Amino acid sequence: MATRPHVLLLGGHGKVSLFLTPLLLAKSYAVTSVIRNPSQQDEILALGKNQPGKIDVLIESLDDVKEASQAQKVIDRVKPNYVVWSAGAGGKGGKERTNAVDCVAAKTYISAAIATPTVTKFLMVSYIASRRGYPSWWSPDDRAAADKVNTEILPAYYQAKVAADEHLAALAHKRGKGFQAINLRPGTLKDGPATGKVNLGKTSARGDVTREDVARVAAALLERDNVSGWYDLLQGEEEIEPAIDRLAKEGWDAMQDGEDLDRIYALAN
Repeated sequence: MATRPHVLLLGGHGKVSLFLTPLLLAKSYAVTSVIRNPSQQDEILALGKNQPGKIDVLIESLDDVKEASQAQKVIDRVKPNYVVWSAGAGGKGGKERTNAVDCVAAKTYISAAIATPTVTKFLMVSYIASRRGYPSWWSPDDRAAADKVNTEILPAYYQAKVAADEHLAALAHKRGKGFQAINLRPGTLKDGPATGKVNLGKTSARGDVTREDVARVAAALLERDNVSGWYDLLQGEEEIEPAIDRLAKEGWDAMQDGEDLDRIYALAN
């Protein structure tokens, strides 16, 4: 496109988003960062200092978003090319708030974005075990670890995230070519500086990755016109750009292995 993309970043004060925002601004993107707390505005705006891109802040509570029409108003106002969902209840507010933000609000923004022809990419930050089936490369220990997270440790979060992930996959499939639904699925998030080295694609269900590396991978994926689908991410030994090159050439999508695609795609009907 003639001008650099405009990104609507939902969950703009999250730790991954605080790393992602300056990366996008450095690429001359325009970023509208959606945050809930007005006291965070100055911190977000400061990320744009001496950057070629433009940063704006929108104060909106995702807790209150129940209908796609509400999300559509925000998209119509901001007019983004890409939407990034890096929001979440963060375990605060119990099962009800987790469902309200991670499922209901996420699905409304997915629906609105995919219904908007000028939005061509939606990047969802999910997590590595957000799936109902097992990919063929997971070991028995991987399966057991994923099951423990999803049924014992974070059951409400799992139910919310997997529903949102499947909603994105279903509606993107229905919209068809020309739309990129990118689902970035990191392992356990940890603090610390980026390493620039990742294991992307066919990974274990167990492992961690720095938040800054997640942001770097997200920024790199947004730059590509040849990626779509589920991308599992752990710390590793491969540099980010070659890893994405490899998966793009393969037409990689981790959802294609182990998931009931007919059931997922039927969710859009």
